[in-house]
Amino acid sequence: MRCFCPTSTSFSAGVLCLAIYSPPVTYSAEFQCLSDCDDSWPVTDPIYSCPQGGLLEVVHDMEALKKRSAAGWMRLFDERYKGTKWPYGSGVWGKREWVMPEVPDEMIVSMDEGGSNLFWAERYGRQLGLKDLWVKLCGNSHSGSFKDLGMTVLVSVVRWAMAQKQLKVKAVACASTGDTSASLAAYGAAAGLPVVVLLPRGKITTGQLVQPLAHGALVLGLDTDFDGCMEIVRRLAEEQVIYLANSMNPLRIEGQKTVAIELVQQFEWEVPDWIVLPSGNLGNASALYAGFKMMKDLGLIERYPRLVVAQAENANPLYRAWNAGKTEVEAITAKPTLASAIQIGNPISAPRAIRALQNMEGIVEQASEQELVDAAARADATGMYTCPHTAVALAVLEKLVKRGTIPPEDKVVVISTAHGLKFTEFKVNYHESQLAGLTSPNANPPVNLDADLGQVADAINKHFD
Repeated sequence: MRCFCPTSTSFSAGVLCLAIYSPPVTYSAEFQCLSDCDDSWPVTDPIYSCPQGGLLEVVHDMEALKKRSAAGWMRLFDERYKGTKWPYGSGVWGKREWVMPEVPDEMIVSMDEGGSNLFWAERYGRQLGLKDLWVKLCGNSHSGSFKDLGMTVLVSVVRWAMAQKQLKVKAVACASTGDTSASLAAYGAAAGLPVVVLLPRGKITTGQLVQPLAHGALVLGLDTDFDGCMEIVRRLAEEQVIYLANSMNPLRIEGQKTVAIELVQQFEWEVPDWIVLPSGNLGNASALYAGFKMMKDLGLIERYPRLVVAQAENANPLYRAWNAGKTEVEAITAKPTLASAIQIGNPISAPRAIRALQNMEGIVEQASEQELVDAAARADATGMYTCPHTAVALAVLEKLVKRGTIPPEDKVVVISTAHGLKFTEFKVNYHESQLAGLTSPNANPPVNLDADLGQVADAINKHFD
């Protein structure tokens, strides 16, 4: 095998360059408060907020990271990308120095997450009047959602902390609307860790429910919504019964921020003009900002893209606050939405998301239930297969293009958060016109016929006339 060493000018054959996989500089990361508190904590501590009440973030030793040039980091990440050398082929662990540098190889729990398709939505974009529209298919991952990117980091750190006898809990647990529970259960099963998930009973899809069951997690269906589940799991974490795996935990953000790094890498280290992101608990908004900020601070990019956070109209606390000029998000009672994963009225990561919007010239827009189902159908008809949460982002994109906010010549990336196959009922009900209170103008139901050549020929002729 031939590899290029960023610290050398020569190629070597047959031997992997150690500088590619084991950089000589020691890197580190720790928890710090998002506010003005000066305290810090090891990432192995079971702490989820500052004792003064503020959210935590992972802070890296940037001076150590700056000892490698921007060009050196780009070469290093490109050499590792989607390779087979453990654990660097992962889209997350290929950036380990920027994510969680001190976790030993043998503690890492990876499912080859990341490396997902950056899909050129050429036909759909042309219909909208956009020449350069892309969809980052984060649902093309082990459990079918972008949550894998953060869960590999969290579960690896938990495994490491338990091995060091620094963490003693009965289980790793989360509140979930589906995707988080599936991801935690899968990674917990791979690590041999006990997992508990709290779900709002009857409010997630069958595909999402069966994943944690199949992976052996203890699944507790509660007669409440996500916010009610979250309140209980937070109290269990405070009593140190469980380790909290929701995105309140900044370890999740560290893995999810690699979406920003990877999509810029896929554009040969060029920054798009816009990122459109569906969001409920708002951890992914802050994660994208963290990734772009790290690239800018280390000289890999010179500017940020503009950030659009898309919310369902029935669960829109950030939309209400941002468009009222407020910097604090007030909790609401979220109404039912087909975009069930973002049906959250009290988003934990709201302060993080506000910071991201402030620094990325952000916009927050909403989509109604009718708008999201129609956007999904239009996108699917061009070859995509869109989950309802991504459909919220597409509906918002359509609005912003129609208004002229997003010019036709700009490069736009929509973040697709989950695989459409997890939401089969949503698709079937749309095409059978069975979505309560909604119309299906783009429905394409099957045509049932006798096994008769004439009837089949007539149906084909009628359809294509």
